[in-house]
Amino acid sequence: MTTDSKTIAVDAAPFIFPTRVYWEDTDAGGVVYHAQYVAFLERTRTEWLRARGYAQEQLRQTHDLVFAVRAMRLDFLRPARLDDLLQVSARIHQCKRASVVFAQMIERGGEVLLTAEVKVAALSASGFRPVALPETLYEEFRRLETSGPPL
Repeated sequence: MTTDSKTIAVDAAPFIFPTRVYWEDTDAGGVVYHAQYVAFLERTRTEWLRARGYAQEQLRQTHDLVFAVRAMRLDFLRPARLDDLLQVSARIHQCKRASVVFAQMIERGGEVLLTAEVKVAALSASGFRPVALPETLYEEFRRLETSGPPL
């Protein structure tokens, strides 16, 4: 159906979350501390979920579901600095029954500063054991998968 393919194309576009670099994000030289990039990526995945109508607390309460990072691959290309306005993106590269691989990127004015591949596991909130995604969530995530290399 034409409408569905247009919806998929729009929905599959990377989600972009703007963030500003503050003093607490940096070292004494005003350069973003390496661990802070992980926080930027996490916030973006959280906001990506929220923008789709899946607040993390709602998933925990309604589906006994939480996500935990299982693996990360980060490629630091250029430094971000104090007061920079960053665009942090997230898209689904691969979705399986109990895990999702996100391709993420941090940019400053079109310049790529960091690329990341983040694998998150779906876990039972009550037992912290792997669980299958709820069917509706799984189907939506599968529909949003993008082909090609992660980044």
